[in-house]
Amino acid sequence: MTARLVTVQAALDTIRRKIDQKWADAVCAERGIGVPVSFSVPLRPGVSTGKSVGQIGYDHWHAWHAAWRLFETQVISGVERVKIIRKPVTIRGVADEFPAMLVAETFSAAIELAGRAQASPLAVDVDRARILAESLDAIGATLTPATLKGAHRLADSDTEILFAAVSWLRDHPDVGEWTARQLPVPGMHSKWLETHSALLAMVAGRDVRAEVRPRLAVVHLTYVDPDYTDSGRRRHDSWTTGDVHDLAYEPRVVLIVENRDCRLWFPPAKDTIIVEGSGKAAASLLVGITWIRAAEHVVYWGDIDADGYAILDRLRAAMGTPTTDGLPAKTVHSLLMDASDLHRYARHGVNHDKAGHPIKPSPARLTHLTQTEADAYDFVATAGPALFRRIEQEAMPLYDVAAQLDLLINTLSTPTLPPNDDTRTTRQI
Repeated sequence: MTARLVTVQAALDTIRRKIDQKWADAVCAERGIGVPVSFSVPLRPGVSTGKSVGQIGYDHWHAWHAAWRLFETQVISGVERVKIIRKPVTIRGVADEFPAMLVAETFSAAIELAGRAQASPLAVDVDRARILAESLDAIGATLTPATLKGAHRLADSDTEILFAAVSWLRDHPDVGEWTARQLPVPGMHSKWLETHSALLAMVAGRDVRAEVRPRLAVVHLTYVDPDYTDSGRRRHDSWTTGDVHDLAYEPRVVLIVENRDCRLWFPPAKDTIIVEGSGKAAASLLVGITWIRAAEHVVYWGDIDADGYAILDRLRAAMGTPTTDGLPAKTVHSLLMDASDLHRYARHGVNHDKAGHPIKPSPARLTHLTQTEADAYDFVATAGPALFRRIEQEAMPLYDVAAQLDLLINTLSTPTLPPNDDTRTTRQI
């Protein structure tokens, strides 16, 4: 330990930092939850002998001691539950007691003491934190440092909804007749639970999203097999989880796209169904659909950008694992998402999103990409300068895409001869 003397200002700054770190535990302790919290700062770490005092310098030591003696007389004497603990040090043969520890025994004492420091305000609104703790207690919610911190991070309007939700749930032990967006909690908008469900679960002691009626997944699809479309029957359809539904035909190829226009206007493709993937929800939405896993080829075509590759990565991970109800693992191939495709369509590259904001790089590490896909991902997602960060799939001509899909399927369907086939045959002869 490096020997040093802590100044009055440095000690007060440390008290302030500790309040920022321990405020939630301290507020809960004030309400009898957890152990009492005190705040202390060593004033002379590593300095306990006359030798260490001499190394620091006697003039420095006496100035430090005088400053603390003055602070003790002028400040600490007027603050309840604050004290300086003294411990003996023998200097040049004379033993005396000197300041060793500054202690604020209560949260209120620490706040008052920190208020005397010339520094930035506390990171927490203590009065609001105490009101929130009292309110959580009053409605029978679970009060812990974690739930208090979560509530404190909310805007006042959201804390009101949180309290209303806890009270409402107490009177409704069964919420199975509603979906997460249908819960009739006063003041709660339909998407509030999507953002705050984890905090509500901690505060209410119930995982509401696991209790509500599931929201059925709906997949929009388009039939593009020319033999079928020539019949004049409907081209666009939807598939709802759990419903009774027959496809117009069982697809040999399922192409998952992100853009609705690309699905609606995709050109004819033999034995193929085009599925709209719903962005980042694609993996969870499509993973359990039997006819998708039963298709001979499942292909994903998305934007050439960080999100597109993240969706591909998650889709591969989800489809590459058998489901709990026995659906087999499925390989997902990509279309027009290799490094060569990135350069082929570079003229359509953009650097700004629909709101005109610069598209940011992505630090995500994607482990389910091929090498050439990973090269393209690194190109658009790099933290360094990038020529462009996105090529939207709708910028690619659809008949070109259909031709590339046909080429991919033909390549996947071509059997590969065993290595050294001729040599093996000669040896048999």
